[in-house]
Amino acid sequence: MTNPTASVATPDQPAPTPGRGIRRIRVPQKLRNVELFLVIFVCAVNALAVVLVQFGALGYADGTVVTLGAGLSILVFGMHIALRFVATNADPFILPIAALLNGIGIAMIYRIDIAENLTGWESTAVRQVVWSGIAIALAIVVVVVIRNHRVLQRYTYLAMLIAAILLLLPMLPVIGQEIYGARVWIHVGAFSFQPGEVAKIALAVFFAGYLVSRRDSLSMVGTKVLGMRFPRARDLGPILLLWAMSMAIIIFQRDLGTALLYFGLFVVMIYVATGRASWVVLGVGLFLAGAVIAGQVLVYVNDRFTNWLDAFNPEIYDATGGSYQLVQGLFGLANGGLIGTGLGEGRPDITPLAQSDYIIASLGEELGLAGLFAILALYLLFISRGLRISFAGQDDFGRLLGVGLSFTVALQCFIVIGGVTRVIPLTGLTTPFLAAGGSSLVANWIIVALLLRLSDTVRNQPRLVI
Repeated sequence: MTNPTASVATPDQPAPTPGRGIRRIRVPQKLRNVELFLVIFVCAVNALAVVLVQFGALGYADGTVVTLGAGLSILVFGMHIALRFVATNADPFILPIAALLNGIGIAMIYRIDIAENLTGWESTAVRQVVWSGIAIALAIVVVVVIRNHRVLQRYTYLAMLIAAILLLLPMLPVIGQEIYGARVWIHVGAFSFQPGEVAKIALAVFFAGYLVSRRDSLSMVGTKVLGMRFPRARDLGPILLLWAMSMAIIIFQRDLGTALLYFGLFVVMIYVATGRASWVVLGVGLFLAGAVIAGQVLVYVNDRFTNWLDAFNPEIYDATGGSYQLVQGLFGLANGGLIGTGLGEGRPDITPLAQSDYIIASLGEELGLAGLFAILALYLLFISRGLRISFAGQDDFGRLLGVGLSFTVALQCFIVIGGVTRVIPLTGLTTPFLAAGGSSLVANWIIVALLLRLSDTVRNQPRLVI
């Protein structure tokens, strides 16, 4: 989209410079109007999903529609209004997609609450709406405070320090908390949070800033082997450090999914920064070697691989920590078939953690394969918009940051959905925007805010036409 305020230069007439006497022409906010139309449509779909859940599970509709549907709609409209003032040229599709995924997740969580007779503050769906409010409010703050994404490059090493602190917090003896075998939570009073979800954003900022400054040495020097130029031994420090950190997360925090997410994020960003496939070969080789070693040494990692490879073995199915959850999720997907049982008509609550780790299986049962394809299409559109924004920019930091944030969502979806469908071993990550959990919602809505700010900055960058 051409910026109406861009400077234009011709051989006979130099480009005008901003100053006294230059009046900025006020143009209609076409992008925001498109976004408004989509937001209205999305809010209607979210409210309809809650109504269908109630009629399917209860046979009637009550005031919960107002609490869940209208509550989320007000928050989304609030962010849309904020964008009209502080980011008029931001991408018009990112906010509606995130809101739709968030609303579908709330509807399915509410459906599982009905099956488990949870109401009031005990209802996971009500807490999810509250967390959505907190997350969207923080996203608005990010968009308002950060007026240019390049400011983040100044805090490259501060972002690294913040990420390190967040990763170490769950290991502290007082506030660290172990849930379902993974020590990735902090607990203060009635408040629980997973700091690793926010750490992935800080790591993306650090990787982008670091790779911009070190790109030449990482891409131009090295030994050529089998047609690929491999880095020098002295340049292997960053990837070896990230590999060691990932192995530490697997060993001490017992979280295979987070380790894969962080390491995969770095490998992809270093590949985009250098254009050398050798970094991908080294990264994949290191992680596979680490996974094999961890599978032989650590019992819980070996159990994940055993459950994955032989899920239908009766002994493994009935064992404590066995493949019961995985198999129940697969049965739920099979029960959904092509078009699903209908919202409120299935039995997703049979699967353990159906509202969080296995919300994809819950949605697959009641919406069917067609519904899952629609959800995956939303994720693909979200990720493609993020990548499009990234490569449209003119500064390397913005490109790398946009790629890192978009790939974080992409890789997290692959790890979660791949584990639920038995494509890869199951991990403990959450599905972005859909799954129950305040930590994940906060982190992913901040990613939305950063992508919106990045897109607005890219569209407002000066263009010189000769």
